[in-house]
Amino acid sequence: MSKIPAFGLGTFRLQGQVVIDSVRNGLELGYRAIDTAQIYGNEADVGTAIAGSGVRREDLFLTTKIWVDNTSKDKLVPSLEESLAKLRTDYVDLTLIHWPAPGNGVSVDAFMTALSDAKARGLTRRIGISNFNIDLTKQAIASVGKDAIATNQIELSPYLQNRKLVAFLQSEGIHVTSYMTLAYGKVLSDPVIGALARRHQATPAQVVLAWALQLGYSVIPSSTKRENLASNLLAQTLHLTDDDMAQITALERNGREVSPDGLAPQWD
Repeated sequence: MSKIPAFGLGTFRLQGQVVIDSVRNGLELGYRAIDTAQIYGNEADVGTAIAGSGVRREDLFLTTKIWVDNTSKDKLVPSLEESLAKLRTDYVDLTLIHWPAPGNGVSVDAFMTALSDAKARGLTRRIGISNFNIDLTKQAIASVGKDAIATNQIELSPYLQNRKLVAFLQSEGIHVTSYMTLAYGKVLSDPVIGALARRHQATPAQVVLAWALQLGYSVIPSSTKRENLASNLLAQTLHLTDDDMAQITALERNGREVSPDGLAPQWD
């Protein structure tokens, strides 16, 4: 059983009052896991929304991610301390290395050791990785051990199922967190998804999120609309049949949406 919540609220591309409203609405609706990152530029806004929500810190699961400029031994801990100040908390529940940035001059061992140090200092309860391929995940395991790596947060949708990487992570007992599960909304207009949604009297987003949840992944969809935030949560109670799942599996097209030069590894 993974300790990472199956359902969280993403905040990518949301800033200012927009992210404050999204997080506030999410918390009011029952979300308790919030995902942010240093590079999103919204940690302080997320902190503001949480502070005003009345939800107890111990009832929340907060994730942030270390940006590539801050992965060196001398910068990682101070940068995380800055993130905590913005989030108005003494610790986060999970801290990830955002991108492996293989050409950045900081080795996997160096940043994983620094991340481990942050955990030892109590700044983060768990540590993990994001956007790592199999080879780089193996390097991270060699550095801190597979049991220390709580998750690999990867782009994963019906159009990009990342089966080889997922199989490797599962074989190592490393939890999979799916981001961009709706492929920037592209899968929502897919006729196969639409037909399944109609049959289940569900929304296309609920169908796709239910698919990812049934595969054992955590999901962190974002929305600026309260009704969508509420609707997405209902994916947790939608059960897809084996045939439904097989129809979605057949949508694979290696449709990657995010692969920034200099940050991304060679994908498996």
